Amino acid sequence: MNYYHHFVIPFTAGLLFLVIVVAAKWIGWIKNLDAEQKGLIKRNIFGKASLHATWEVITESLLHRRIFQKNFLLGYMHMSLAFGWFLLIVMGNLETRFFTHGQMNPPYVPIFFEFFEHDLSTLRYKEIFTFVMDFLLLFVLSGVALAYMKRATSKPLGMKKATKHAFIDKLALTSLWLIFPLRLAAESVTAGLYDSGGFFTRWLGEAIVSLPGADMLYYPLWWAYSISLGLFFISVPFTRYMHIPTETLLIFLRKYGIREKNEHTSYTQVELNACSRCGICIDSCQLSSELGISNSQSTYFLKSLRDKKTTDYLTETCMLCGRCDFACPVGIENSTIRLNQRRETPASAINFGYVPTIEASKGKIAFFAGCMGQLTPSVTKATLTLFNAAGVEYTHIDKDATICCGRPLQVNGEESAAKELAQKNKQLIEGTGAQALVTTCPICARIFAESYGLSIPVYHHTQFLYQLAASGQLKLTPTSNLITYHDPCELGRGLGIYEEPRELLKFAGNLVEVKSSKTDSLCCGGSLAITSINQQQRSQIAIKTLESIGANDVDFVATACPLCKKTFTAASDENAILDVSEILVKACTNSRQSLKPEQKQRTKETSTVN
Repeated sequence: MNYYHHFVIPFTAGLLFLVIVVAAKWIGWIKNLDAEQKGLIKRNIFGKASLHATWEVITESLLHRRIFQKNFLLGYMHMSLAFGWFLLIVMGNLETRFFTHGQMNPPYVPIFFEFFEHDLSTLRYKEIFTFVMDFLLLFVLSGVALAYMKRATSKPLGMKKATKHAFIDKLALTSLWLIFPLRLAAESVTAGLYDSGGFFTRWLGEAIVSLPGADMLYYPLWWAYSISLGLFFISVPFTRYMHIPTETLLIFLRKYGIREKNEHTSYTQVELNACSRCGICIDSCQLSSELGISNSQSTYFLKSLRDKKTTDYLTETCMLCGRCDFACPVGIENSTIRLNQRRETPASAINFGYVPTIEASKGKIAFFAGCMGQLTPSVTKATLTLFNAAGVEYTHIDKDATICCGRPLQVNGEESAAKELAQKNKQLIEGTGAQALVTTCPICARIFAESYGLSIPVYHHTQFLYQLAASGQLKLTPTSNLITYHDPCELGRGLGIYEEPRELLKFAGNLVEVKSSKTDSLCCGGSLAITSINQQQRSQIAIKTLESIGANDVDFVATACPLCKKTFTAASDENAILDVSEILVKACTNSRQSLKPEQKQRTKETSTVN
């Protein structure tokens, strides 16, 4: 049989356009990857990485596992639309192949099969196919209904705010929302007129054709269905729905080991186009939830960058706390992309050539307090008291003078100035001959570990102190104090250090875990990565964060970042905010708080450093 009717033209033209444009974009993106990135693809494309990527495409692009973890209804909505549509296509192709005995047909035939074939009496497994096709259509339509509801009120689906869309996005959304209701209507009218269809389309069709003039709807409905499909396909490359084909490519490239670098690359374009603008990043952002700033989140920043219409406001109005990175169901490196954009437009040219080179004494352990350590001397004092109690041979390399690690400059786009400071600090660190570098500041620890290229390990002080406690060098006796712990952004989401601080606090007292912790931890508000909020706004964020961790229900709020401690202390007079090291001093049985950091450093070699 010759399967053709003019109404298939909008669908066919739209599909052909989409395939050509997506293929051209994919080829362009891959072609423009650098040699290192292309090498990663060649080394991994025929290995296990491709199998892992295929599985992730199934679990994330089709089943939307991460969104299910946020909210069941939201996950179901996305899954029913993506997976349901996919199954409709698969089952439609199987149905057509069975009916035509394996004959190759144009792509539109399975989509409009009910229009071309009314008598399926010769189809093997007819009852199964008609039932499954109706069931899958209703499955998808249930997701469409939830999508309608989400536009009206998003709270039942676990979202406080929905994304604001441009006109072309609304056009694409409207055509998507019409596709499946129009398919149901077209197939139902056909079933009613020709006594065909499944359990639902037959019933609905009989009800429709009983109405006067229902037969006149037959061709208009099939035309409308085809046009809605064609419009959606044509709009995909220019709207948020480009994420549908692009997310698959992103998953494979990511499994091959490709990541964002210190500047925008072709891979960045893949990430920008993989953003679905679902709006989950808006709810995760404290600028939105606490300050009402709901127009600078990653969904809007990435769109502006993709459209080449970004602004300083969108680039800079972000604390770079990383919450949106972990909330993003697609796993886009939002913070790195924003940081790279800041690098492209630094505020000014800063030169630190006048800063002298500092020399430090030799030591097995190099201790760096950093700027925030100097501004919170009690944290430095407590840490060095514990070092002395454990017999650590250390050198306090910035005791008398300090140079910033460069991270605050880095997160504000001043990469050149940050590298200049890094070079001076690297000379200082390497001049000590130390076997390891320890700092109380997660901000310092992160840039030392990621950007300095040091030949020795870098430890945050909670990591190093945990080694001392676990080996018995640092003897701790638990108290009866109730302690809650706040995960600093740079330490937790930035460096992935979550357990060592907690294990230390268990040595010192009774740790009370809170809901907003680890990857979901809230920022203290003191972020050095943003200059567009004032001190009052920072305090407002800090107070809300303290409330979220139940600060009033415990004896101490522990943190592992001098900046967090300083910010929390300034925002609240009611809570005892202490660094992990300060709490450990209270429980340290081999110091009794009698040892002073200024005393002569021990010469005993630390057994915890290899």
